[in-house]
Amino acid sequence: MNRKVAVIIALQALLIIVLFWVMVFYGKDEYEAFTNEQPDEIETPNRVSTEQGATIVTLSPEAQAQSAITTTTLTSSKHQDTLSAFGNIMSIDPLIELRSRYLTAKADANVARASLANSQQEYQRVLKLNQDDHNVSDRVVIAAEAAYKSDQAKVQAAEIQASNLRDNMRQTWGETLSLQATQQPASSALQQLLQYKEVLLQVTLPFDAKTPASGDTINIIPTGSQSKPIQARFVSASPTTDSTIQGKTYYYRAPAESLRAGMRVSVRMNDGRGSSSAKQAEGVVVPASAVVWYSGKAWVYKKQAADKFSRQPISTETEASGGWFNAGTLKPGDELVTSGAQLLLSEEFKYQIKNENED
Repeated sequence: MNRKVAVIIALQALLIIVLFWVMVFYGKDEYEAFTNEQPDEIETPNRVSTEQGATIVTLSPEAQAQSAITTTTLTSSKHQDTLSAFGNIMSIDPLIELRSRYLTAKADANVARASLANSQQEYQRVLKLNQDDHNVSDRVVIAAEAAYKSDQAKVQAAEIQASNLRDNMRQTWGETLSLQATQQPASSALQQLLQYKEVLLQVTLPFDAKTPASGDTINIIPTGSQSKPIQARFVSASPTTDSTIQGKTYYYRAPAESLRAGMRVSVRMNDGRGSSSAKQAEGVVVPASAVVWYSGKAWVYKKQAADKFSRQPISTETEASGGWFNAGTLKPGDELVTSGAQLLLSEEFKYQIKNENED
């Protein structure tokens, strides 16, 4: 019995060996056929080199045309230093309430004044009759005099109340706004605020900032927004301060648009501090389309020759129309890649990865 089992096991082993070599024989032919069909690996040219410590990406004019790489020539530009400040959109409800109370007091004074004119005439009439052989009694004269003096007191009380309200407005909102609020009918400037066509904002400037004058403007942007700057016009000095920021406060008015009461705004204005306020920095404006971001920094590719480009850092501290103002590193006449800069950065990365693999 054991001999029979051993024969069966030997036959199974032999069968397995035969099947294995059959698979190897046929698999070898298929592998060779697959290998022969594969194209030879094409060696890519090395387009990145180092010259005087700077990394240079080399692309022929033909390759640049195929990759749609274009450049722009920088021109001279001047930049006036700007001052950053903050402000908030004011709710004018307290001003409207004071205006309503003031107009009511003035109306009461007018009513009392009309009554005073009548009581004065009546007092003078009965006084004359009393003096003419006592045609009216002394009691009638006393009553007429009391009514006359009562109306005088009412007029005086209403005028005092109106004056106090006007002083309150002046202390809280300043001379210019209080003058507008006490006019009847309302001035066109106040109507713009009442109809929410414009908003009033309080801006806090540094203590050494130049005092704004009539006609001055600033640019404001809601804090945290990337919207287009809104121009605001100077109104007057503000008698009150912002409890969250130390500085001198001023009132400005701006088109309502997307502005809301209580909203915080960032302010940009020409820096008029010190004797250097008239000086302007000279440099170039780097177009936003030329900037690529790498490792949290902004870079541009400068054209060194017809087929050579080098990556250089730029500053993004000073925003300008369509880009960033830079002085010193880049100069007028320099050519920057404005289309295809990301492709050059990718080419530089490929070179770095290749070197790491070879190491």
